[in-house]
Amino acid sequence: MSNLPEHVVKAWVSGFGVSVPRGVTVPDPGAVEVAGAELTPPLVVKAYGPGLVHKSDSGAVRLDLSSAAEAAGAAAEMLAALTAQRIVPDGFLVEEQSAPGVEVIVGAVQDPAFGPVLLVGLGGVWTEVLHDTALRLCPVTEADAREMLDELRGKALLDGFRGQPAIDRDALVKVLLAVGGADGIAETLSGTPAEFELNPVICRPDGAIAVDARLTGADLPLSRGMSRTGEAADAGHATTQRSDFGRLFAPRGIAVVGASTKKANFGNMFLGFYRAVGFAGRLVAVHPSATEIDGVPCIASLADAPEDIDYALVAVPAAQCPDVVRLAAHIPYVQVMSGGFREMGEPELEQRLLDAAQQAGTRLLGPNCMGVYSPKGGQTFIGGEPGVPGQIAVVSQSGGMAGEIIKVGEHRGLRFSKVATVGNSADVTPAELLTYFSTDPDTTAVGLYLEDPRDGRGLFAVLKDVDLPVAALIGGRSRQGQRAAASHTGGMVSDTRVWSALAEQTGISIVTSQDDLIGVLDFFDLHAHRKAPGSPEVLVIGPSGGASVLAADVFDTAGLELTALPEGAREALLRLGLGVGSSLANPLEIPVGPRGKPDLIRHAVTAILEATSYADVVAHVNVQSFFTYGNSADPLIAYAHAIGELQAALPDTRITLVTRNAEYAPAGVEDAVRAAAREGGVPVYRNMEAAAVAVAAGKTFSRKG
Repeated sequence: MSNLPEHVVKAWVSGFGVSVPRGVTVPDPGAVEVAGAELTPPLVVKAYGPGLVHKSDSGAVRLDLSSAAEAAGAAAEMLAALTAQRIVPDGFLVEEQSAPGVEVIVGAVQDPAFGPVLLVGLGGVWTEVLHDTALRLCPVTEADAREMLDELRGKALLDGFRGQPAIDRDALVKVLLAVGGADGIAETLSGTPAEFELNPVICRPDGAIAVDARLTGADLPLSRGMSRTGEAADAGHATTQRSDFGRLFAPRGIAVVGASTKKANFGNMFLGFYRAVGFAGRLVAVHPSATEIDGVPCIASLADAPEDIDYALVAVPAAQCPDVVRLAAHIPYVQVMSGGFREMGEPELEQRLLDAAQQAGTRLLGPNCMGVYSPKGGQTFIGGEPGVPGQIAVVSQSGGMAGEIIKVGEHRGLRFSKVATVGNSADVTPAELLTYFSTDPDTTAVGLYLEDPRDGRGLFAVLKDVDLPVAALIGGRSRQGQRAAASHTGGMVSDTRVWSALAEQTGISIVTSQDDLIGVLDFFDLHAHRKAPGSPEVLVIGPSGGASVLAADVFDTAGLELTALPEGAREALLRLGLGVGSSLANPLEIPVGPRGKPDLIRHAVTAILEATSYADVVAHVNVQSFFTYGNSADPLIAYAHAIGELQAALPDTRITLVTRNAEYAPAGVEDAVRAAAREGGVPVYRNMEAAAVAVAAGKTFSRKG
């Protein structure tokens, strides 16, 4: 990996508007005194050349030199010490030493999926000690840059600490934009394996100056705004296509390749799925000699497919797939279920498959994926009756995960519009499908399960613009780990943090489990249309002081605020008979149980909202108490209906129900409670943690809107 001399990098970055110290370079110590005479002490001497990436570790930096003569002596001593270490410098850089200030690191690396990433944090030695950094995907805006500085745990140092003056934040923001903004340093390096950092940038009340600069993995000169390949840097850099996937999700006809006349296999399984759901279009099997398989008529190859075949499903060994797909001319979409490509260390075979699809003029879904699900369009890749068509779309790089999301989600009452599994995403990418869903009238919310988005830059661009609420579950973050890197910057950028940066910049919600993904989609489905703001306040109301205290901890961890009740609300609650034996606070404790009044929740919340505003109300109930102190599910179901009536009375407030200890209820009761609440537009969760994740996601989407 190339390591350019510091003075060369500094000369380059100054062209982007980054301030650097005045300095000169000389080939040997003997030339330091004359060359440094025009500089204003104190001076700094640095050696540069191979093996001097981290100069301070090798003794290749001397500070606080009072004259050019002293600098010459320091350079001579440095040369002797480096020679003893068998390091031969190419020359010496003599600079004016910057006055002290707050040291900051500003860097950029190339993420394999998302391209250039900007990093800022406390600089100098604190970079390695504290790891106090913030990340954003490039290009960043001025708002992004200011938010990054506010995220630093040590931001108090920037604002003045213990009598020290505040730094010039505008000057530091200017540096961040020069590195990570549109047409900045990071985007100029896009397409190279480069790692770049300014460490430290010394920030003072009168400006910011980069006293060290490092660039590895790229060769200069690079023209501003141009990548190594000579392509103009583009702020969006989206490569996503805008295909109409209507026939993918509602094909007129389907061909299944791989079904057997001798023994059941995946091809036979899919034929059975389509027959079971009563696919209304043409269904054919592809077999070289058979006339029918399992009652489905056969054609000899995809080349013989009738004109109304819009979708072909290929389930044959991987090595055979390119030849099969090459015959799919005039079939708009081909899905390859088979695995054994890039995910198994066979990238060349995957490229052959992609080439075959392009030669045929067909779009390729997969390989290594299960297919498509759309109850309205007759598409399926799972057994059983199709669900009721709905408005939730899902893109998943795991077929198994998608199947679980569908089955568990439908059991909880969710209804799906379209689900696509994309596997290796060799052709059709998550970004492209998300672009389609953003204008699909049948879709109002999107869930993603991603491991390698393939077109990360395109996904970033689409997510910034999409108006739909989006939740994403990311797999494989810890497996990939941190990229090996020579610079401090590269060592502190991990896959997990890049996804977090994506969420900050686009307003999507990143979740950490399948259950939370389903829960957030449920919340989006029922609440995304409401006009409730994204402000952090939440009202929590239900029985048990202990449960309420724990709820306060959970919601605080999720970044939500249980703001205090105003005096007017307290007086109204007293008139309802509340407050006896419990405090009138948030969380609010009210009697809910088999002998309680189901409509008390409605009266209490209405009284509170007449006095103050809460965007979200989380009602919780102890299901166990209804069966410990009662013998019927009717009061619990009546309470769920009361929650639904409350939601109907408050269309611009988001109501959420938590059924604690639901497993204690007899079989079927939990489903009945969920159905009653959901009928009224209220999502239901088994615990406060799941509810907090969903409520936080709803607020994130509201803030974006």
